[in-house]
Amino acid sequence: MNILCVCGNGIGTSVLLKINVESAAADLDMDVTVTTSDAGSAKGTANMNDLVLTSAELAPELEGTTTPVEVVNNFMDADEITAILEKYAD
Repeated sequence: MNILCVCGNGIGTSVLLKINVESAAADLDMDVTVTTSDAGSAKGTANMNDLVLTSAELAPELEGTTTPVEVVNNFMDADEITAILEKYAD
């Protein structure tokens, strides 16, 4: 599964989210490839992924993509991230 983590600039909070997504996915025994992006570029690359994770503030910028967009309220909350990933685990 390809997961895109999106933040405002693509280098700060999205990297923290990426690390936490990789950890949660490992706990769920999910095979994932996680990349990061800034909000401006994400709309163009979202459709090349299976799932997009972002904040509530940035989610509206990704409307119109065919890829599911999930809002993460706390990028450091392992339980929240795990709950989101569980919805997509096979």
